[in-house]
Amino acid sequence: MPPFAASKLPYRDINIKVTNDAYTFTSPSSPDAPALLIDRPTGDVRLADAALQAGKRASRVSSVAGILGIIQLRLDKYVIVISKAQPMGRLKGHMVYKVIATEVLPMRERQIHDPDEDTFIGLLKTFLQNGPMYFSYSIDLTNSFQRQSQADNASPLWMRTDDRFFFNKYLQTDLIEFRRRGSRNQPGTQTGIDPYILPCIFGMLEIKPTRFKNTPLTLILISRRSRYRGGTRYFTRGVDEDGHVANYNETEQVVILNDSSSGLGGFAGSTDMQSGKFGASAGQEMQIMSYVQTRGSVPTYWSEINSLRYVPKLQVRSTEAATPAAVKHFDEQIRIYGDNYLINLVNQKGRECRVKESYEKMVEALVSGPRERHEADRLTDEKFTTIQPGSKQQQFDRLHYIYFDYHAETKGMKMHKAYALVDKLQEALATQGYFRGVDTPANVDGRIDVRSLQTSVMRTNCMDCLDRTNVVQSIFGRHVLDRIFEQAGLMTPGSSFRDEDQAFEHIFRNIWADNADIVSSSYSGTGAMKTDVTRTGKRTKVGALQDARIGITRYYLNNFRDGPRQDSFDLFLGAYQPGETNIGTNLVFIDRRPLMIQSIPYVLAFSVFIVLVGILTKRDPDARVLPMRIFILFWSAVAAYCFYFIWTHGMLYVNWPRLNPRHFAVDGYTEHFSKARKDAVIGPFVTRHERGLSTARYLNAEEGKKRIE
Repeated sequence: MPPFAASKLPYRDINIKVTNDAYTFTSPSSPDAPALLIDRPTGDVRLADAALQAGKRASRVSSVAGILGIIQLRLDKYVIVISKAQPMGRLKGHMVYKVIATEVLPMRERQIHDPDEDTFIGLLKTFLQNGPMYFSYSIDLTNSFQRQSQADNASPLWMRTDDRFFFNKYLQTDLIEFRRRGSRNQPGTQTGIDPYILPCIFGMLEIKPTRFKNTPLTLILISRRSRYRGGTRYFTRGVDEDGHVANYNETEQVVILNDSSSGLGGFAGSTDMQSGKFGASAGQEMQIMSYVQTRGSVPTYWSEINSLRYVPKLQVRSTEAATPAAVKHFDEQIRIYGDNYLINLVNQKGRECRVKESYEKMVEALVSGPRERHEADRLTDEKFTTIQPGSKQQQFDRLHYIYFDYHAETKGMKMHKAYALVDKLQEALATQGYFRGVDTPANVDGRIDVRSLQTSVMRTNCMDCLDRTNVVQSIFGRHVLDRIFEQAGLMTPGSSFRDEDQAFEHIFRNIWADNADIVSSSYSGTGAMKTDVTRTGKRTKVGALQDARIGITRYYLNNFRDGPRQDSFDLFLGAYQPGETNIGTNLVFIDRRPLMIQSIPYVLAFSVFIVLVGILTKRDPDARVLPMRIFILFWSAVAAYCFYFIWTHGMLYVNWPRLNPRHFAVDGYTEHFSKARKDAVIGPFVTRHERGLSTARYLNAEEGKKRIE
């Protein structure tokens, strides 16, 4: 059978026909396009003539927005389709959509119910429901405009993607493999499947058509989260052996002038193109200005270990152990972005100091002849620390480390002090520049005519890469946007749009605050702290109270809810593969702790309830007081003991990830379990049976993980 002709872009309309032997996908608006068949129950992929499939009787026919991918769980394969998508606006004329609803379709017509299989499906559905994913049928969302300008537009859309941000790539593995190799009945490259492969990004995307001083423009903010080392706050820290860091996001701030797709008018400025100003001669040419920043965890081996304490225990390994991983990380960062300015915002005192020191030792180990310089002021002995290479001898001399004592400088709600970073990096920001391109009406292939490139990047981090990081990134974004408006002739040199247009200022602040909340929610489970600073420009008492509420909520989620959330990341991204890993009959999600240990929280709750009833219930006037006091005292003692036991053996009650166990979870659980067996009260009741060793499930999972590798 000859290969089917291929479209370069995904189909905008797909019908799915459900029969007993296959799921059949066709594009009604492309009658010559092949049909994609996923055989049931094997899950094998093949292409067929759409006309031959039209006459087959189906139990259901429906329309979907796209195919998110295929996943193998413990007992069955499932195809995941996007059943509902919400338009988010136009990006350079291309409509962008958000995934609103999905449907998980099993290959088996009659499903076999299994506790683990049901849990896997539940994790998958929860992730799909909460994960902010976006896609477009005609523009590559995974790449910045600068990278798009250098891409090969002749390739299919999915082949142009940045592998880091193609978030559903693991789910698309079956389709991609079929495209590359075909199948036994259809060998060779199968380009006809290209339009069925739909890449999605995970993160934040907002498009705001607006005006600045009566000049129409579109303001866009996109944060792309990496699909590598994905996970939750305390279970995913630092760098892995492949050089991928936790909570890595690329954030792109875009301004588009003459965006005819939004119905806005034209723009005219200076004609001096040599000076970088946009000319009236451009007429209705679409002007695209883009500025990219990155954030990511400190690229060393470190972790924070939950034990029900509000502040987890910090564990930092040696710099030498993490050097190969850091080399891989920065090698990629320099290759993609050029010079990297490493903005470190962790505290220089207290527990965070060890992370700061490990970062600085790592940079000193990588650059040639490191020159360290300290600057002080009245607030702190170390307002800035910079580490610069003494010479330009090797690739890693393109790393420039800048430490800023954020909390010390902004103490007392003096958030404006954070702008000292811009003053410190004025020269670097001027040299760095931003991407500027022109999209003329004559460019039928959509290629952007490049006028200037961004030559380096600001890589910002704090402990979580959330709250402090977003404030500082918005400050850099503001500074660059001021320069863009200056060079566009919309403002006088040295001024700021903060003072020029309050309505635009409000939009800018809120789009960055929305970015903070969305990025934070996917990592920590809550919105961001310090968003009052981003939204209003100053620290408020209401904002401080809001941050206290967020802190308490994070404590609860990170200790009692993030285990399943981490499992859902591992399942969706393919870090854990049930079909290959889950060998044997042992259930993965069963709680193997002894019943005595499991029951302690319930006994605590019951004891507190009994004590409250005893205190608040009215007594008969003739009733004796002493028995009731003894009764209350007894249950108070039980409650106190239960609370003490839980607090002392907190690692036994943290909701750990079950699929990919953390080594510190295994070690810590074993230690606390051994102590619990020696407890004077319940120790004799804690059985020595293997069921009591919850680490068994971790060790089994670890062996399965090794089999994959």
